[in-house]
Amino acid sequence: MARVAGVSQSTVSIVLAGKAEGRVKPETGRAVREAAESLGYRPNVAARNLRLGRTRTVLLVVPTLASPFFGAVYTGAARDAAERGFGVVVHPWPDDANPARSPVDIEAIDGVLASSIAGGVAGLGDVPLVVMDSDPADPAPAVNFDVTGGMRAITAHLAELGHRRFGHLAAAVDAWTFRVRGEVLAEAGPLIRRTTAIDVAAARAAALDLLDRPDRPSVLVCDDDLIAAGAYKAARTLGLDVPGDLSVTGFDDILVATAVEPELTTVRLPAEELGAQAMTALLECLDGHHPPGVSLAGELIVRGSTAPPANG
Repeated sequence: MARVAGVSQSTVSIVLAGKAEGRVKPETGRAVREAAESLGYRPNVAARNLRLGRTRTVLLVVPTLASPFFGAVYTGAARDAAERGFGVVVHPWPDDANPARSPVDIEAIDGVLASSIAGGVAGLGDVPLVVMDSDPADPAPAVNFDVTGGMRAITAHLAELGHRRFGHLAAAVDAWTFRVRGEVLAEAGPLIRRTTAIDVAAARAAALDLLDRPDRPSVLVCDDDLIAAGAYKAARTLGLDVPGDLSVTGFDDILVATAVEPELTTVRLPAEELGAQAMTALLECLDGHHPPGVSLAGELIVRGSTAPPANG
């Protein structure tokens, strides 16, 4: 390649390493790149990574692969990673996971993004870590949603409609994001609460327990849109109209929020932006920096599932 371009081997190395600016004349750089193209040159990524001591691979750990929310997180993270030449590997990390059970080779990755992991991710050693949607008290750099602001927007909307009897379908997950939702909702006044798995059938059963009573709440505030779908099923079972007899709200604004009828009032969380911001923070960590925490605002999306209570 050096012979074809008419330059030294060191000049070729400088140009192909992306370090030509200020060191090699523009016309010389063009000659090297044209020679590389004509010869079908492709960089040896494995050799480059070995030289740099990096695999250029990031591990994204999530509680489940079943939720579309985490698919959006991955999309944002992978897009930002690709712009820097990194790849992303996704691994589910259920609540009972530990290093011995995990098939992931920590030595084969450069850093870890952990999203919404209830008990934290153990066994990482010195691998750089950025957490998402997790307790801000975690010592690792964190990118979070403003869950407090999102739930307060819901309660303010419901109060404006005149609701006073709140039911809470709380996710049975011991995670910071769900604890905050419950704490903020409790500030709105007395409420009846039932916990449920983030599952439509389980949420239906929990909602039936809240609704099949003489003093039933006028609104069910759900920690998640899938839980809200279960609340819809419970209302239909009891012959209750949404929102004529019962208002329902969700959280996250995943696809199911517009698949149900009436469409669901919920808080839209920018999941792709969460993944992208977290990847940016992790790449800063790999460059030797300690990025500050980030809080991303949600947006209240008012749809047809909320209305003034039937009996005031």
